[in-house]
Amino acid sequence: MSLAASERVDLPVSGMTCAACARTIERTLASTAGVERARVNLATNTATIEYQASRVRVADFIAAIEDLGYGVPKTAARPEAAEPGYRRRLLAAIVFATPVLALGMSHRWPWLQLALTTPVVFYCGAPFYAAAWRALRHFSANMNSLIALGTGAAFLYSLWETVRGGHEVYFEAAAVIIALILLGRTLEARARSQAGAAIRRLMDLQPPTARVIREGVEVETPVEDVRPGDVVVVRPGERIPVDGTVLSGESAVDESMLTGESMPVDKQAGTAVFAGTINLSGSFRFEVKKAGRGTVLQRMIEMVQQAQGSRAPVARLADVVSGYFTVGVLLAALATFAVWLFFAPVGAALVNAVAVLIVACPCALGLATPTAIMVGTGRGAERGILIKGGEALEMACRIDTIVLDKTGTITRGKPRVTGVFPAPGRTESELLRLAASAERYSEHPLGKAIVEAAAERGIALEEATEFSALAGHGVRARVAGHEVAIGRPGASVAIDGAPAGAIEIADTIKPEAAAAVRRLREAGLEVWMMTGDKREVAEAMAREAGIDRVLAEVLPDQKAAEVKKLQAAGKRVAMVGDGINDAPALAQADLGLAMGSGAGIAMEAGDITLMRDDPTGVAEALELGRRTMRIIRQNLFWAFAYNTLGIPIAALGLLSPMVASAAMALSSVTVVTNSLRLR
Repeated sequence: MSLAASERVDLPVSGMTCAACARTIERTLASTAGVERARVNLATNTATIEYQASRVRVADFIAAIEDLGYGVPKTAARPEAAEPGYRRRLLAAIVFATPVLALGMSHRWPWLQLALTTPVVFYCGAPFYAAAWRALRHFSANMNSLIALGTGAAFLYSLWETVRGGHEVYFEAAAVIIALILLGRTLEARARSQAGAAIRRLMDLQPPTARVIREGVEVETPVEDVRPGDVVVVRPGERIPVDGTVLSGESAVDESMLTGESMPVDKQAGTAVFAGTINLSGSFRFEVKKAGRGTVLQRMIEMVQQAQGSRAPVARLADVVSGYFTVGVLLAALATFAVWLFFAPVGAALVNAVAVLIVACPCALGLATPTAIMVGTGRGAERGILIKGGEALEMACRIDTIVLDKTGTITRGKPRVTGVFPAPGRTESELLRLAASAERYSEHPLGKAIVEAAAERGIALEEATEFSALAGHGVRARVAGHEVAIGRPGASVAIDGAPAGAIEIADTIKPEAAAAVRRLREAGLEVWMMTGDKREVAEAMAREAGIDRVLAEVLPDQKAAEVKKLQAAGKRVAMVGDGINDAPALAQADLGLAMGSGAGIAMEAGDITLMRDDPTGVAEALELGRRTMRIIRQNLFWAFAYNTLGIPIAALGLLSPMVASAAMALSSVTVVTNSLRLR
């Protein structure tokens, strides 16, 4: 293995029309010196290349792709970009092919049929013939080869028959096949555009400009010129342009497009804000922390793009089959033509061979997996679920055991006041007021929990003086003339040297935890909770969440080993943790789900990242994986079944070329439309 650092580039590719196109480009790129891995995605029109920059340049990849006859546009080659071109050619094909079809049924005026069919072949069908010629130059064949050979053979045979004065012509077959294939391409491009809509919606979230303070004046600045340390002003109704921390002002922000959480999030000084989210109410200023590719939004977009360009392992069979399929179809068509020559005129033999060529185009096979992955990962991103690729999707439907780390997954991950117990002669409100006033400026998590509890109950705090904190032993302060002492750990309170009561503080179960666990169990999963707590405490908390399997007293460095034990017992394990200190366990698991709230989240830790701090997202992510894989299997089944059944029917002369072309176009549209059900 080379020790040189590898780089990665995503190149848009234009001109691909089928799985064989993608495979040809992929094979050429993979064989280039210095390339470690190459993947070409037909659905996203993208080539992803991992390479050693010391040995090869991006310009070499562009040259290799263009030498194959495909293009590398400067902007992304989205499917909808091809749609207008197909539409113009489709309209022309319909105008000319319709009268040809009527004349062909009457077997009259072959010269008029020739005149009407010629523009269909040479203008409307030009992209197919050009692509077939490019493939032939490189001694390969693809879907365009089948179309060009089929329609070209029908046209040339009919031309020869017309010149020699015959009437057994098949101009209508060539013209109508081209029209139907163009119709299929147009519908397919539109459907593929819908499949990629999620990534475009994410890209559109970031506003083009930001209002930056320059020398005390607000200046409208292109967002690409904003730098960390800048101060940005955001007004009500505006999208936040970059990531940062609020300096002044208060507001509520809609973060649903990042986290999937519909409730607005309150923002004040010290809280984080993220690019793409919507400021709902007040104005505020914030200091820029991350801009450009460093923002959470841009990292999300990059993860989704990588996922949409990935393959599921189940697709490998389709890749292998499609690589050899075109050659097999050509041989099948030749065999059909040769056999029919013994029983029928050359025209009939030609028609049946053309039907075989057209019905067997493997376009649906090439779209079966990538379109489903595109829609599935895009839908996940809209719900705050970032799926790294096809392998994660496939593993999600094979998991039978799930391990939930307690802190931050089942529990809130921060202490909360769960009870206030005043001594005789004291009230809960008085005890909490004095304790919270003493803790007002404390940085200790337990102290903050007491202050938050007072705020939740609307208790006004007093000014504290003579504050002192003793590491591990609590705090002392003078509040309203009283000396208040709060012990650590726990929160026993003394006032003027006399016991005044106790405040119970604990990490509490998230309100959604029980419902999330129930949903996982209803899906047939074995659910475990893992924690470093003592067994008695752990089991009590697990019961509250509805979990009956507990791994207790597990030290942080033992988590991965516990996952490994479950795997050794034959279980396929998904691990859910906070994505930072659970990283070894996430990596050990068959499927790692990193859970967090977008802020500072370690997106690289797991196979799936949950942007919202809600355990129901775990079940939702696994269900999305299962649904996506179900769609992929359906697509592959119907694509294989279609070709397997269509070829012998066409070879037996039971399928006309026109019906075959309509069925072929319909199969591709059906596969893409089936994938869109995931939306």
